Amino acid sequence: MKVGFIGTGSMGSILIEALIQSGALEPEQVTAINRTPQKAQLLAAQYEGLHVASTIAEVIEHSHIVFLCIKPMEYKKVVDEIAQCDRPDLILVSITSPVLIEHLESQLKCKIAKIIPSITNYVWSGASIGMYGSRIQTEDRLLLEQLMMSISRPIQISEEYTRITSDLCSCGPAFISFFLEKWVEAAVEVTGIDKKEATRLACEMVHGTGKLLTEGGFTPEQLKQRVAVPGGITAEALRLLQNQLEGVFHQLIQVTHAKYEEDLEKVHHVFYGQEVNRPQY
Repeated sequence: MKVGFIGTGSMGSILIEALIQSGALEPEQVTAINRTPQKAQLLAAQYEGLHVASTIAEVIEHSHIVFLCIKPMEYKKVVDEIAQCDRPDLILVSITSPVLIEHLESQLKCKIAKIIPSITNYVWSGASIGMYGSRIQTEDRLLLEQLMMSISRPIQISEEYTRITSDLCSCGPAFISFFLEKWVEAAVEVTGIDKKEATRLACEMVHGTGKLLTEGGFTPEQLKQRVAVPGGITAEALRLLQNQLEGVFHQLIQVTHAKYEEDLEKVHHVFYGQEVNRPQY
């Protein structure tokens, strides 16, 4: 199996490195291109055998599966280039949430899928969200899931839930890291604890909590109840969080969805030259 990558920025390079380091792909199976060639060449220098292409057509020619790891507003130009060398057996995988499967299927004749990865996939953990177009056959879906299973837990969803699942799986690490960062900062300021020590403790806590929730059989509600003894310190602190964070997660979802709809409208206009009806949240 030959896999191509158009774009080797943050997420593109994470996918390439994770798939190679996990053993899912050998460097010789990977062809990559980036608009800044030096970025792709750095990966080739790190993983001997990885091929750096000079054109998108070259990536398509050498690949059975191609991941599109580019920004939303770059898609139309790249898709126009792909259309010149498109073929029905090619599996094209978009990793960008505001670009819809219908956008790509309307322009190309190949098989279209959308997979939203997470930075957690870099350590072969977390979920990857899969959505599949009308031309994807069962064997195609299984092939993609087998590939992603080496670095994640593939979960298939309906495309209408792209944004909220991306919030939870892809944006979530940043949200959790922000919470930890502020908590550690406060711990240092109030108590004088060494920042590195506090950060290590907090990170180990998150690691262990994740294992309890994924391997230990706990739901978030069960784990909260297990730790927060009635009348105890944790329960008192949770009461504070409940009061102070009232409504903030609804606002968070509204913000991410509003930005998504703004980006979706821009992409839709680039592909079709018209506005898209935006749902209200």
